[in-house]
Amino acid sequence: MPGPSAELVQQLYRTPPDRFVAARDAAVAEARRAGDPTTARELARLRRPTVAAWLVNLLAIRRPELVADLVHLADALRAAQRELRGPRLRELSAQRRAVVGALVAEVRKLAAAEPEAPPAGRLPLAEVEATLNAALSDAEVAEQVRTGRLLRSASYAGFGEVPRPQLRLVTGDEEEPEAQRPARRPGAQREGREAAPDRAGERAAQAERAAQRAARAERARRRRALDRELDRARADQQRAEDELTEATGQERDGAAVLDGIETELAELERRRAVAEQDLSRAKLARRAAERAVTVARRRSGEVEAAVEALAAEEGDADAGGGAAD
Repeated sequence: MPGPSAELVQQLYRTPPDRFVAARDAAVAEARRAGDPTTARELARLRRPTVAAWLVNLLAIRRPELVADLVHLADALRAAQRELRGPRLRELSAQRRAVVGALVAEVRKLAAAEPEAPPAGRLPLAEVEATLNAALSDAEVAEQVRTGRLLRSASYAGFGEVPRPQLRLVTGDEEEPEAQRPARRPGAQREGREAAPDRAGERAAQAERAAQRAARAERARRRRALDRELDRARADQQRAEDELTEATGQERDGAAVLDGIETELAELERRRAVAEQDLSRAKLARRAAERAVTVARRRSGEVEAAVEALAAEEGDADAGGGAAD
């Protein structure tokens, strides 16, 4: 089977996060009832987005043309950065701020139209803005935004910086090129001695720049370490959510079995009550029949005694008549 339709997945990711799991589980149950285990499994793998990611998904689903404009602008910005086209980059950066501001305003408007959305004062619009900025710098984030299946907000700390050319640390031991070396004038040796403090200041500045580069390298190393730790944390979260989904499904199946058993028990209890009533009526009928038999037997005995008495009287009478003759 082909799996869930794009319309169904889109409908789920339009659902506010606090109702996403219930809507997804209902869709999974419906697929199982329809005999479509492939769709059920794929639906069960869908993860709940954060509120910020849901707002971005809502934008992509409700206003796809605006997100398409964002993707085109992202391509232009990355091309300008690669080519170090300063004026064009500044122009696009100004356009970026305007576009992102307009998209955030549109997100606020879309959220206001959603009955289950958080209040306007609690919307994580800063995360939405950071995600849109990240989409302008990262093609993968832009694709996730475009598809409307974003799970969490994104950020890009280095966005908008034009790559700088690599600099080489020049020390005082290196010779200047002949074309750049000034012609010696009388007194140049004295000027050289006077310029020594300037060279010392330059070396100090170079050392400071080297320290700054080392600090940036250390921050980059820490960022990579944190990124790895974040990846592990997200993987653990994914496994925990998968286990939760499986456990929820097992709980739901167990509840369905228990409901069936309880229904059977209720039917058996009803039948037992009916049987007990029938038995009670049968006992009453038996007792009545026993009383009727007792009365009938007593009456039969009385009649038999009367018959015998009458027969005895008739015998006596016959005997008396014969003696008179």
